[in-house]
Amino acid sequence: MLGVLTNPHGEGGPAMQEEYDGRQVVGIDLHRRRSVIVRLSEAGDQLGCVRIDNDPLRLVAEIGKAGEHPEVVLEATYGWYWAVDVLQDAGARVHLAHPLGVKGFAYRRVKNDQCDAADLADLLRMNRLPEAYVAPPAVRDLRELVRHRAKLVALRSGLKAGVHAVLAKQGLHIQVSDLFGVGGRQLLEAAGLDGPYRARVHAYLRLIDAFGFEIDVVSGQLRARLCHDRGYLAVQAVPGVGPVLAGVFVAEIGEAGRFHDAAHLVSWAGLTPKHRESDTTVRRGPITKQGSGLVRWAAIEAAQKIPATAGWLICNRARIAERRGRNVATVAVARKLLTLVYYGLRDGHIRALAPQVKAAA
Repeated sequence: MLGVLTNPHGEGGPAMQEEYDGRQVVGIDLHRRRSVIVRLSEAGDQLGCVRIDNDPLRLVAEIGKAGEHPEVVLEATYGWYWAVDVLQDAGARVHLAHPLGVKGFAYRRVKNDQCDAADLADLLRMNRLPEAYVAPPAVRDLRELVRHRAKLVALRSGLKAGVHAVLAKQGLHIQVSDLFGVGGRQLLEAAGLDGPYRARVHAYLRLIDAFGFEIDVVSGQLRARLCHDRGYLAVQAVPGVGPVLAGVFVAEIGEAGRFHDAAHLVSWAGLTPKHRESDTTVRRGPITKQGSGLVRWAAIEAAQKIPATAGWLICNRARIAERRGRNVATVAVARKLLTLVYYGLRDGHIRALAPQVKAAA
């Protein structure tokens, strides 16, 4: 198919009709309502630039001008799912640009949508594009459930904090381990709260129950989808990892084979220390915290919930805590746990946790 050189200022101007027969690279600056599409030749010449409303049919029509199976790049930003699906169905080879890798765009003297789209296409054309993972639809569905559950839990936690805030205003402190359990609620009902404060607590409790119901529904859907997944079952053998954390690992990590080894997964999760080196100066700092926040949270949570039966991990955490403190020890153990999770997802079993059979004498 032949490309057509359009007005670089977008729609509405006179188009220069110039044929180009060759490989084209397309950059898309995707936004909520409108997007800018820039087409480049292999030599880097701009063949077209157009701004369109975010309509699937219009997007397919514009991509069709780039020929069969064009290389298309867009940033992994707000609402990219639909665009990737439409482009892949149209036969395009889609690449996602990692937002951190292209943040240098903000330092240009002139920054607009056309420049952003052209720079994305140029990076892809020169094979210098920092790419993000294009999760397949099945993984995206799992992620939606996991992230929806995490959001509901966070909202419920905020409501529980609101109940504690109301009690503090009334100068009350109820001595109970679980204020929202059966015994805690009985004590809460008997607490001497004034009228407006009592009404507010009752409202919070009704909302907490409603969120609890929704969390249970999502949890059931997640378990039903993963009940036969080898990786999901395997990672639950890791000390401290239960069904909820296992679901987070499976959904957020996706295809474990996309990582070269476990160290790359740990780095992707933001659990490795920062390293800054220049000439003879080397600075190492705290963990980067770049990557999936849910995976990082799940690894830390599992490290804090290690049962006493996991002797070797408990001993490692105690040994490191004695020298560096409890927080550093927890992060170090989380890195080890995530290494085990990597092998569980990749192989469907974890040999390091398998019972050792002693050889006959």
